[in-house]
Amino acid sequence: MTRILIVDDQPMYRIGLAAILGAQQDLTIVGEAGDGREAIARTRSLQPDVVLMDVRMPNLNGIEATRAIAAAANGGGHPTRVLMLTTFDIDDYVFDALRAGASGFLLKDATPQELVDAVRTVAGGDALLAPKVTRTLIEAFAQAPARRSISPTRFNELTEREREVFELVAKGYSNSEISKTLFIAEQTTKSHVSRIMAKLHLRDRVHAVVLGYESGLITPGEAREPEAR
Repeated sequence: MTRILIVDDQPMYRIGLAAILGAQQDLTIVGEAGDGREAIARTRSLQPDVVLMDVRMPNLNGIEATRAIAAAANGGGHPTRVLMLTTFDIDDYVFDALRAGASGFLLKDATPQELVDAVRTVAGGDALLAPKVTRTLIEAFAQAPARRSISPTRFNELTEREREVFELVAKGYSNSEISKTLFIAEQTTKSHVSRIMAKLHLRDRVHAVVLGYESGLITPGEAREPEAR
């Protein structure tokens, strides 16, 4: 059973989310919060598996709350994952949320089924970006000057094969596509991806895309939209 905390400053919206998700047999709502500070406190006490987090809220915004929740999880706390919800798809929210440790980014105009699928995807350890958000991410990198803010030495721990796999992950290839491209078994691909994520301290595949761009290893023209699985 996936335990969910809903965070939004609009009570009626929280009620709607709770009704949709609570109707699923594998999902349960353990609590709600109306701002970022309350979200951190309730995450600490309730230890949900997934936090549905609004971006714009009073007292403390969703990005800062996500950063605190992700830091606690990385420090050995309960492995709570954050799915950001917002009406905005064009601005630095995407970058800030991902860098803060969010595992997904979904627009509030998503259908009920898309919401349910997104929660299940994030709870299962995968990453998720709404297609429009992914396009925004890629377009913004394309328009920005070369970043290269990540030292190339970060990749020194990777073997030659792992580097090949990482580059394909960062371009948005799925495991099956990587296997076909490199002529290796899909289980072998999965093993490579797991080791890469551990060596580079990445939370999920979306963060691999970000790292690929910021390191200069991947350019916008080489990328495709990353898949959730």
